[in-house]
Parts: sequence; structure tokens; C-alpha cells
Amino acid sequence: MSETSPKLRAELEGIPTYKPGRPAAADGPVAYKLSSNENPYPPLPGVLESVTAAVGAFNRYPDMACTGLMAELADRFGVPLTHLATGTGSVGVAQQLVQATAGPGDEVIYAWRSFEAYPIITRVGGATPVQVPLTPGDVHDLDAMADAITDRTRLIFVCNPNNPTGTAVRRAELERFLDRVPGDVLVVLDEAYREFVRDAEVPDGVELYRERPNVCVLRTFSKAYGLAGLRVGFAIAHEPVAAALRKTAVPFGVSQLAQDAAVASLRAEDELLGRVGSLVSERTRVVETLRGQGWTVPDTQANFVWLRLGERTADFAAVCERAGVVVRPFAGEGVRVTVGETEANDIFLKTAESFRKEI
Repeated sequence: MSETSPKLRAELEGIPTYKPGRPAAADGPVAYKLSSNENPYPPLPGVLESVTAAVGAFNRYPDMACTGLMAELADRFGVPLTHLATGTGSVGVAQQLVQATAGPGDEVIYAWRSFEAYPIITRVGGATPVQVPLTPGDVHDLDAMADAITDRTRLIFVCNPNNPTGTAVRRAELERFLDRVPGDVLVVLDEAYREFVRDAEVPDGVELYRERPNVCVLRTFSKAYGLAGLRVGFAIAHEPVAAALRKTAVPFGVSQLAQDAAVASLRAEDELLGRVGSLVSERTRVVETLRGQGWTVPDTQANFVWLRLGERTADFAAVCERAGVVVRPFAGEGVRVTVGETEANDIFLKTAESFRKEI
């Protein structure tokens, strides 16, 4: 047997592997998973029925064009079919965007800390990541991001609300930033948590896209809609960008189960709004309780909260796990904690209170 290994791209050296939120241990004390920003509710009405109906056709390929879902999305958002593209979750579409816009020698700008997939998909695509630190308040520093634009910049991600801090940029500052971005640079408004926004000054990216050909909006069915396990997301962008996304898509990437479940979810909007409203109420309770305990908690417009803990991050995550909840630690920085079931939130809050008294 030859001892020679296949030659792989040198760029892959040092690229971190995406770290999913840890699940609750099946044989341990952990009862709740608050590490992945999942929706604690079961599928919306009609979703299980639609998925069950599609199960018998596993031997057939899914509709590659996602015809039914695309039509539903076009009607829901009032956009042309040619301005839509689907993919395996919004992160799958984000990777397609890098493939479509950037390569060796090109630059991709994003805030840091932000969604941890950005540096991975940028470097896998061969492009150079440009990380711009958040402000002291854990918000995108849009002025600094605009200053970072060079003639090598091809793509800019703005995660709004931001993962993992939950903070959001408002209309005036976002529009001022977009005015500074050259028209040949694509700005991606990653709105995976849009449904949880309650600040009226945080704009809907779809409104901004309509008047700006270099703006693309990412959305997902994984969070508010509770279809994380089915992997379906989409982009709204002007025709050249949307067409490029369809070219870079993995053929048959979105399963028929995912397509049918997404359509059924869109048709259950009243129930969705009720569930999201309940989670937002729980979010308010969690934030107010934490602040009452003495924690500094950024304003969050997502379904999670962010605690800066620095060197105590790992200790806090371990204490939470022993108490019965798994949170998402970012070593040396802080923890992101999903707003989940009331019982899980209560365990987290009790643990946070005890930990706070020790520091």
C-alpha cells in the first residue's frame, strides 16, 4: 500500500470545523439543550401531514426547481420568481454566495464575533476573510466595516440580528452604510432571526433590497419555523445574483420533505406568530431577570441572549451543564443561551444567579 496521501488544497489547513451546539446527554443530568437556537415547539399545524405524505416517494428525486415553495415565497414576499433561490438552510445559501462572488485574492468582510460559519465558508471558497470587531456594545461597527472596503472586496455579510450577540443595527445606520458600499460589492443581510425582531427601527431587509441591486437577503426555516432538521433556506436578490445562486446550488439539495414542510409552515402563519410572540415574551423575562441579577446583557432581537464572561466562559458552561442545561460557549469570550422552554429558562436563570454571586 502506498504511503502517499492524495494532495488536498493547502487553504484547508487551519480552517476550523463548524462546532454545533452540544445536545443534552442521553444518560446524564442534562435535560435541556439551549445551545443551538432551536425552536422548542413541535412542527406547525399541517407540517407533519405534508411530510408524511411525501415519505412514500423517497425513491424519487425532489423537485429540483422547488416550484411549489418558490411560488409560495414569491407570493409571501411580493417578489418575482427570478429573484429567489433556495438552499440547504441559509448557511448553505451563504456558501453559494461566496462561491458566486469571491475566490483567491478576493476579500469577504464581516463583523466579529458574528456567525461562526462566515470565516469557514470564506476560506473554503479560497477568499480572504476580513474581520471587523464589534463595538464595545457588541453591535456591528458599520463605519469600520465601510472603511475596510478595498478594491478586492467582493462580499459583505451583515448578520442582523447578530449571532451570537442578538444585537441589531437600525435603519438609519444601515442605510448610511449601504450608501457607502460600491455598487459592485454584494451586501448580504443575513436575517435568520428576523421573525423575533420587535424594534421598529430595525429594518426588514426585503424593503432595502427592492431599491438596491447589490443587496441580498437571507432567510431560513430553521429558527422561527422550527424546521432545523430539514435544512431549507432561501435568498431574495436581484436577478443576476439569484441566477448565480441557482447555478451554484447542489442539485436536488433541498429534499421534497423540506419543500413541502416549508410550504405548510408558510401557510400556518397565524400559529407561527403566536409561538414567536410567546418566545419573545420569554426573552423579555430572561433579559430582565438577568439584568436584575447584575448581568450586563445586550439588547437582543433574536431568540437567544449573550453573556460576556471572558475567562469564566468555560466555568459557566460547565456549571449550567451540571444544573441541567447545555449552553453554547465561545472560549474566552462568552456564552450564547437560547430562549427555550420555560422550565429550561428557569434552570438557566437560577444557575446564572448563583454564578453571579460568586464573581
